[in-house]
Amino acid sequence: MKVLVVGANGGTGRIILQLLGQSGEHDAVAMIRDDSQREDLISLGASSTVLADLEKEMSHAIEGCDAIIFAAGSGSKTGADKTKLVDEQGAINLIKTAERRGVNRFIMLSSVGADLPDLGPTDSMKGYLKSKGIADEYLSNSSLVYTIVRPGRLSYDEGTGHISISKKLADYSGDISREDVAKVLVECLNIQNTYGKTFEILSGQTDIIEALQNI
Repeated sequence: MKVLVVGANGGTGRIILQLLGQSGEHDAVAMIRDDSQREDLISLGASSTVLADLEKEMSHAIEGCDAIIFAAGSGSKTGADKTKLVDEQGAINLIKTAERRGVNRFIMLSSVGADLPDLGPTDSMKGYLKSKGIADEYLSNSSLVYTIVRPGRLSYDEGTGHISISKKLADYSGDISREDVAKVLVECLNIQNTYGKTFEILSGQTDIIEALQNI
């Protein structure tokens, strides 16, 4: 499967490239804004790169792809305007482009709290979660075969390969490693039980594949 990775140079995106490169069944296309990133991302596991910008026309970026993993994010510290441009409008533009170009599989990296943005601890986080939620809703109402993954607080700890998963977690006090989040996103490509579903994840005790097969 040829997979476009959006946000490929981010903390989670880089791990996604490694996992796809190691899989033996997927070819990762890293979407980049700066060609100077190309060699580094190829060395990580991307089979190729494509120059594109979420704020501009992106049809060329998804040409020949079978699936998209959206792992881009402006974060909550870049300002409300940038958050809206990337996390909301950029994501929606890519969803529209995928529909037009017939790229049917779309996996979205979202966030716990995207459905309840007013509970965010700061105004910037509320804005970030609101934009994520709007993009999630647009995707879930699209014609695409979607999966929306909402992790809790991200860490750079080593992955355990085990998670806690639910359509709505009862407790958000834990965290989850970017490595485990990346593995969830990649495994969702082939696990049909994740199709058309939105779920939340934290570090836990259940093997990732088992958890996804039973969500």
